[in-house]
Amino acid sequence: MVAGGQPPCFAVERIQRFPDLAGFPAPQQFSDVLQLAFTGDSCADSPGFVDGAPNGFVQGQACQSRGLEGDQLGGEVPHVQGIPPSLAFAYVRAAFGKIFLAFWHSLEEYSRLSRGNTMSDSSMVAQGQLDREAELDALQEHALAALERARGKGASDAEVTAHSSQGLSAGVRLGEVETLEHTQDRGIGVTVYLGRRKGHASSADLRSGSVLASVDRALDIARYTQEDKANGLADPDLLCTEFPDLDLWHPSTMDAGAAIERALACEAAGRRDERISNSEGASFSAGLGLVVYANSHGFAGRSSGTHYGQSCVLLAGEGDGMQRDYSYDSRRSLADLEEPETTGREAAHRTIRRLGARKIKTAEMPVLFAPEVARGLISHLLGAIAGSALYRNASFLRNRAGERLFPDWLRLSERPHLRRGASSSAFDSEGVATRERDIVGAGVLQGYLLSSYSARRLGLKTTANAGGARNVLLAPGGKGAEDPLASLGDGLYVTEVMGQGVSLVTGDYSRGASGFLVEGGKLVHPVEEVTIAGNLENMFRQVVLAGADLDTRGNLHCGSVLISTMMVAGE
Repeated sequence: MVAGGQPPCFAVERIQRFPDLAGFPAPQQFSDVLQLAFTGDSCADSPGFVDGAPNGFVQGQACQSRGLEGDQLGGEVPHVQGIPPSLAFAYVRAAFGKIFLAFWHSLEEYSRLSRGNTMSDSSMVAQGQLDREAELDALQEHALAALERARGKGASDAEVTAHSSQGLSAGVRLGEVETLEHTQDRGIGVTVYLGRRKGHASSADLRSGSVLASVDRALDIARYTQEDKANGLADPDLLCTEFPDLDLWHPSTMDAGAAIERALACEAAGRRDERISNSEGASFSAGLGLVVYANSHGFAGRSSGTHYGQSCVLLAGEGDGMQRDYSYDSRRSLADLEEPETTGREAAHRTIRRLGARKIKTAEMPVLFAPEVARGLISHLLGAIAGSALYRNASFLRNRAGERLFPDWLRLSERPHLRRGASSSAFDSEGVATRERDIVGAGVLQGYLLSSYSARRLGLKTTANAGGARNVLLAPGGKGAEDPLASLGDGLYVTEVMGQGVSLVTGDYSRGASGFLVEGGKLVHPVEEVTIAGNLENMFRQVVLAGADLDTRGNLHCGSVLISTMMVAGE
């Protein structure tokens, strides 16, 4: 339950037992479970990741920034890449370890499995058993019951999010199974309004008594909070009325044995090269989630989606010359996920090419950001135009809508209805209908990322970005977009950045980097232990090209980005 007067950030509820879901046994007697109310998305710099990529062994997921818009909460909360905003509530809670049903097998069983033996049927958990429509009906019934209770208790308005999710992940290292984890989660979050006073409570127990008690707690909180003129539901005229099929639901029967086999195959392919000296592991994960959002304006929206991911992290060399790199893939459908051997081989290639890395002399030079790093630049832009940063006056782009920030060829668009998109949704987390639009058109900032709350604080209109931007595309453009390395000529090709040296208040940018020295459009040698520095506003103006080498994994789709000049500090 949220402390009186505070925004809906963390809530602790005591629960006794979770209902069975799709045939899985319910956990026994959990208590004092940490819950996180959905407010937005994450940044690429979340612990455990380096600019959107696995930083060490992870459970087959990659993290990204999506340009937060979290109402009163300006902070960023971790989320699993590839989950749409309508499903993020479920996965955020799981990501923080709220409900984890871990199936830990003995080392002897792991060893036997890795040698080719299989588990008994009783020790495997198959995915894809959930009856989607029946579960959505049940979630909607809970949401409507909560709304009815809120109205009956005197709430002027109310909104409810009910969710359900399942997941299976397997992790291996050096040919042995290290982790096998099944996640299962159901819950509800209730927000009530007494005029402009707001209260929020949540529960992981969907029994009728617990749902109604959550409403009562939310009302108790609202009675003790201060009024905020920006509080309230979205304008009813803006709510979604059309719900197209976005092709997000692709369940596959996936048991523990199959998940482990994919992870083992991924790592084995990467370790075949004798120059690979060690491994931090490989992983595979599969998950599905369902969400129902309803409010007292009469809106009820349903979302569902699946997600599959795999990753591999390898090491090469020895001692001070040891290098480490990774590869991963993440898709909505298992059929679209690349073969695990492909991910493993790419991890090995990326790791081996870093051997022999050294510093370079300090100088100003052109810098080409690889696609997986370039998305970090887009993330900084989205963060700077998020309503929560703007109304706090914590952005260097406040009051800059309508101004040219980039070259006139640059276009950055949002595509919330992209089929099989990582963040596709017909409505945002307030029920407002989403639409395709240009965030930057002809180099001009077209607008901000606003929820109803932040829009009211700024005297503007919501942009249907409660929950963040969705499926953002940096369109290829600029001279030499087809061959970014050749266009770079002589300079630094950055494949990894690290550190927290980015200020969205001033735009100052300074981060550790590694990559490759480039001469004549060719890679000369790997580079490490350098710092690249500039100012985001200047960097945006100095974009030379956006490459055609698009990376479509996750929510931000972009190719390489070339900046005409930056300070590179080395020796």
